[in-house]
Amino acid sequence: MTVRAYQKNIPSKRDKMILDHATLVKYIAERLAMRLPSNVDKEDLMEVGIIGLIDAIDKYIPEKGVKFKSYAEIRIRGAMLDYLRALDWMPRSVRDKARSISKAFKAVEGRIKRNASEEEVAKELGLSLGDYHKLLSESKVVSLISIDEVLRNEKGGKQRNLGDVIADITQKSCDEIIDSLEIRELLKNSIIALPEKEKLVISLYYYNELTMKEIGLVLELTESRVSQLHSQAILRLKSKLKDSDII
Repeated sequence: MTVRAYQKNIPSKRDKMILDHATLVKYIAERLAMRLPSNVDKEDLMEVGIIGLIDAIDKYIPEKGVKFKSYAEIRIRGAMLDYLRALDWMPRSVRDKARSISKAFKAVEGRIKRNASEEEVAKELGLSLGDYHKLLSESKVVSLISIDEVLRNEKGGKQRNLGDVIADITQKSCDEIIDSLEIRELLKNSIIALPEKEKLVISLYYYNELTMKEIGLVLELTESRVSQLHSQAILRLKSKLKDSDII
């Protein structure tokens, strides 16, 4: 084999990074697909995830001190979520149900100045606790993307993704960095202020990357109940984020 032929068979650094992180794309796609309707194709998620991975490779700057895997995860997940939003796969009725829960949290907590209990939110909605739990279950797909959905800067009318705000903070102007830090601080404080079980579910799901089933085993709860607590936590957080004057 000639030197030139040998060199042609050597994958580029970019190709090698794609191959090395293909399993990461698959993992993120499978994790999202577990909570999506069956009509959403996992293979399609993986395809757009690869595009997100390539985008991460092209834009990654090692000198900024962020681990590539952490940066890539945000880009891959962001690409998949953008794809899901473009599909408009979620029925309007489901969005409306989730919005009603979020509004109920805002109304109750605005009055009582503390975290609202499930019973108080159910009462605000005019539902029994059982019917409220059913409503939470029906709204669970909304919570899949709510925390990452596009946030609007009320001052400038500029749309941005929360994941991008955190990931690209070193690429922003001074004013944008201050704004991004405020959002991160708001989100952190809002998570800390969650009821204990909801905070545990968020921590175990997003930081420890456990599945709903695994979280159920840890907390001795059914998978369905963990899913309800996750949805409730996200909708509670969403009401706090939307209620702030930062976003």
